[in-house]
Amino acid sequence: MLPLLLDTCALIFFSTSEDEAGEARAYVQRAHEIGQAVLVSPISAWEIGLLVARGRLNLLMSPLLWFERVMARSSLHLAELTPAVLVASSFLPSFPHRDPADRIIAATAREYGYRLITRDRSLLAYAREGHIQALAC
Repeated sequence: MLPLLLDTCALIFFSTSEDEAGEARAYVQRAHEIGQAVLVSPISAWEIGLLVARGRLNLLMSPLLWFERVMARSSLHLAELTPAVLVASSFLPSFPHRDPADRIIAATAREYGYRLITRDRSLLAYAREGHIQALAC
């Protein structure tokens, strides 16, 4: 089983929805059972902050505290965000748009061989093209 990387939308989805996400949630649970890390890019903390600042996500606490609590409660780990990943995000083959966070998350999945869990249609399409491994949630 490939190590799992949660996209920001998957992180939010898993933290707010207990009854959905079927196969993707099963993959995450299986990873926890076998002791395999489930990772989140540090860029997701930035995205959470932006969503709250723009009024697209309402939280009952600061975005940083929310992120830290979700990471701890879910036994998630931070993926490395290295200069190599950041540079690689500038050279993704056939990437459909310019969103820097999606580019960094896709580059992280490619660089480390992670399977991305996402709800993002463009990232799922990118996976169907064979550039990354992904699973819809």
